[in-house]
Amino acid sequence: MLNRIKTLASLFLELGPRWSAFRLAYAFRLRTGLIRLQMPQYKWTDRPLEHWLKPTVPSDSVSYAAWRKQNTPKFFQYRKIHFASRKVNLAVLEADRLLNGELKYFSHEYRKTGFPPIWNDGGQKHWSQISDDHVIARRALALPDEASPWRRGDTIPNGEEVASAKNASQRHVDIKFIWEPNRFAFVYTLVRAYAATGDEKYPQAFWQLIQDWADHNPPNTGPNWMDGQEIALRLMAWTFGFYSFIHSPSTTNLQISQFTNYLASQTERIHKNIGYAISTRSNHTISEAFGLWMVGLLFPELKEAEKYFKLGKRLLEEEAAKQIFPDGSYAMYSLNYHRFILHLYLYAIRLAEQNNFKFSNSLYSSITSSIRYLSHLIDPTTGGMPVYGSNDGALVLPLNNCDFTDYRPLLQLGSVITTGERMFEEGEWDEDVYWLCGNSPLSQRERARVRENSPSSFPQGGIYVIRNTNSRAIIRCTDFTSRPSHADQLHMDLWMGSHNIAIDAGTYLYSGEGIWRNGLARTSAHNTVTVDGKDQMTLVSRFTWTNWSKGRVLKQTENLWQGEHDGYKPIRHKRTVMALEGDRWLVLDDLAADEPHHYSLHWLLADYGIQKLASGFGVLLRTSDSLLSDSIKIQSGVFNGEGKFTILRADPGSIRGWRSRYYAHKEPAISLLLEANQPAANFWTFFGFERDVVEVNGNVLKINRTETSLKTMDF
Repeated sequence: MLNRIKTLASLFLELGPRWSAFRLAYAFRLRTGLIRLQMPQYKWTDRPLEHWLKPTVPSDSVSYAAWRKQNTPKFFQYRKIHFASRKVNLAVLEADRLLNGELKYFSHEYRKTGFPPIWNDGGQKHWSQISDDHVIARRALALPDEASPWRRGDTIPNGEEVASAKNASQRHVDIKFIWEPNRFAFVYTLVRAYAATGDEKYPQAFWQLIQDWADHNPPNTGPNWMDGQEIALRLMAWTFGFYSFIHSPSTTNLQISQFTNYLASQTERIHKNIGYAISTRSNHTISEAFGLWMVGLLFPELKEAEKYFKLGKRLLEEEAAKQIFPDGSYAMYSLNYHRFILHLYLYAIRLAEQNNFKFSNSLYSSITSSIRYLSHLIDPTTGGMPVYGSNDGALVLPLNNCDFTDYRPLLQLGSVITTGERMFEEGEWDEDVYWLCGNSPLSQRERARVRENSPSSFPQGGIYVIRNTNSRAIIRCTDFTSRPSHADQLHMDLWMGSHNIAIDAGTYLYSGEGIWRNGLARTSAHNTVTVDGKDQMTLVSRFTWTNWSKGRVLKQTENLWQGEHDGYKPIRHKRTVMALEGDRWLVLDDLAADEPHHYSLHWLLADYGIQKLASGFGVLLRTSDSLLSDSIKIQSGVFNGEGKFTILRADPGSIRGWRSRYYAHKEPAISLLLEANQPAANFWTFFGFERDVVEVNGNVLKINRTETSLKTMDF
């Protein structure tokens, strides 16, 4: 009881009285059913198109379709000629796989879904009566075991009995697997395939999928009405397809009028519950504001269009100022969520410019700062970024053939929109630019790599970059001013050339079973030190941390960074990172207490071929990079004490030795763990090369270059 009181007090202090009051009131509306009265279930036919339109706009299908084509606000130009001559074979192949019943989940793996896919598994409850933690799915979709632990005959946590024998295929799943096809991200692929081929099967598929979705998702019914953000992303994709296919010979007047009816109902759902999105102080506020603004702009014939537009614009302006820090970093402490909101803002900026609207200079400034910030973190050769913070697989503007992990499409688009210049030379990452900005000639500047050796500091976001000759360290340390994503104070990524050597584990699953319930957000998954097996903060739900740890920078020069955090009070963890000559690095971790504690220094490494050192605690990684003279050596130790060193790769019983670059997909990694039981622990870690020899005498550490003996690592 005492711990619960402390947790509630921490939430109140960190999130404030207004947030607490709103959440209490919202919980009351849910429990009493008041929200079902405010947003009732109904049939599409109960509110025909006439219900949504202004009195001066005709509502019969033929007249409305004609009116719509004559009064259409400007959209991005359809680019059939350009894309017929470019490499779009991957888009065509992906579109054809969709038509054959295979859907790409989380921008990575195809799963057999059928065509059309099953949208909501027959759920007929009001959306407010469905928990995103306890959803029953009828289609297995070859999910990871951790994503769908509940089988026929099991009892799920809310006490409901999973399906009887007649529904033998039912199982509990992470709701993101239900929502993923309902985002309709495949619409962008259908449009790209149509631009390349002119084949009418693609607009025909679009309209078939829209109608099938509507048939199985009546208003305010089922899981696909639960989340306003999911609705906004769906409407963003729908509208892109609507404008691209409206003049197709396959498009009928009835389809056009029904589309507006379906869109209006979903927009009303966003508007009526926008208060909840605002209370999240997250990308949900931005996405739902974007949805309102977009519909208000592009469908002015709706009765509430002006209201939607004004509210959406105001929120987009306000949230840019609140959620994008002055240094360009993002308040959700997540690079994938940062890409998420930037795609929405860049899309909105261009759409507004097409229609002679303009957002405030401060919003433009925030977006420009964000693009500049991310340019310091990207590897320009691969487009890779650290997998920093929550990564739910969201990619809301998939207009290119690049991998999900490649941020060049975002930064190329962002640079063109904010500066009029390309950040990278031309490549597959340019397709977003062509769709949103056209073919106008642009100047080209040098690649995005920040070449100066001086450190890059982003204190509001808690990101610090130190560069060496051909390597860089990216360190996290912050005094949180908004809700933390991961418990990752003093985590360090290390890049050697274009290889991310010391890595972040990522996310994998939000709602998995046991240890996979957002387990990679824990401190033990990161490249830092844990004390007594605890997290740096208190995790009270999948996404909510309390007792936020406070980090502060103690010193920073061209070759040295030092910081600390207080997450293990009264113990303080201080980390020093030094860039040594020739792409060598030394990391020192100092922790002290009056009595013995269990200290664990963890490093997660990319899964290259490794060899264990014959003496000392460490391994060699072989990357086969011509820019690196020989294998990379990682060696650790503890001054004035004894340590226990273990290595694991893809441990089946824990989160050790795993990484996730794509949502719901995990892959092996190398986990190094050095543990010590004593009052004080002074760890050291050296990153160098095979012929470097580390000698420790007391508190003195020397690094020499000579030959060293090895033995093969056996897992």
